[in-house]
Order: sequence, then C-alpha cells, then structure tokens
Amino acid sequence: MSAWHELGPFTVFDLETTGMSAVHDRIVELAAVRIERDGSLRRYQQLVNPGRRIPPGATRIHHITDEMVAAEPGFELVGAEFLQLAEGSTLVAHNARFDLSFLQESLARCGLELWRGRTLDSIRLLKQSHPGLPSYSLQTLRRLFALEDPWREMEAHRAGADVEWTRQLLALSLTELIKRK
Repeated sequence: MSAWHELGPFTVFDLETTGMSAVHDRIVELAAVRIERDGSLRRYQQLVNPGRRIPPGATRIHHITDEMVAAEPGFELVGAEFLQLAEGSTLVAHNARFDLSFLQESLARCGLELWRGRTLDSIRLLKQSHPGLPSYSLQTLRRLFALEDPWREMEAHRAGADVEWTRQLLALSLTELIKRK
C-alpha cells in the first residue's frame, strides 16, 4: 500500500452545536469531506436551522448567529444529505464520541436511519502515531504540525475549517502508521 487514502473511503466530519448535550442541544452546522480510495475529495458544508435560539455562549465559540441559520434547512434534510455522502465510508472525527453522539441523536430525532458504519477518532489515531504529545486539541495540533489553512477566511471552531485540519491529521497519522509496517 503506497498511500493512506487507499485504506478508505473516509468521510471526515465536524459539527457545531447549540451546546454540549446531544439530547438537549441541536446541530447548527455540519461539514464533511469524503476522501475516496483514489485520493479524490468531495466536500459538504451546511448551516442548520436548529429550530430554537442559539445561546450567546455557543455563538461566542463558533460565531454562528440566529440570523445566519434562520433561512437554512433543518437537520432532517442535512442529515439525509450527509448520510448519502458518507455511505460506504468510515466516518472520522476529532473527538468522535462528541460528534457521533450528536449525529446519532439528531438522526433518531428526525426518524432517519442511524449510522451503523465504522468510525475512527483522529485523537486515538494520533496517540498511536505520535504518542506523548503535550496536547491533542485540534488547535494545538494545528500549530504543532503547521497544518495548511485552506479556509483562511474561516475561523477555528467552524465546522469547515475543523474538518480540513482533521483531514490533514488523518493523512499524517495514517501515513506514519503505514511507514511502521
């Protein structure tokens, strides 16, 4: 095997939410990039109308406002589009437990089929490929590995930017693990 993406396909995803509880809070943004086995990419990013007000504390983190999501679709449409994109791939997220809990809860709430495919946590992969780092937070890793910032106009804690950095970390960690075999 010569390239990490040949282990795929992978769908790297990230969510922004109204809070920390998958049961009580809602998704306000979903972004993903699907990496095919040939290395080609398909991107998806969509703001989501959560059907409720976004708390000021959440807006301070991700800068998504009620006005920004007012005319956006609800999760039922976004969830269906995401499942279509991710079908047959392995989902990848940075701290996957958080994102997957929101995804599953939101899919169930809308009556959509739950994700039953494989899931990888980029933090766990990085701890295998690069053990002993001082922190595995996305922002620390972004600086430590000097990750490219293709979304310069976007900020950290927006789903599109976080997905791009997680994709780069996935490539870095799987390349390192393949070299060791």
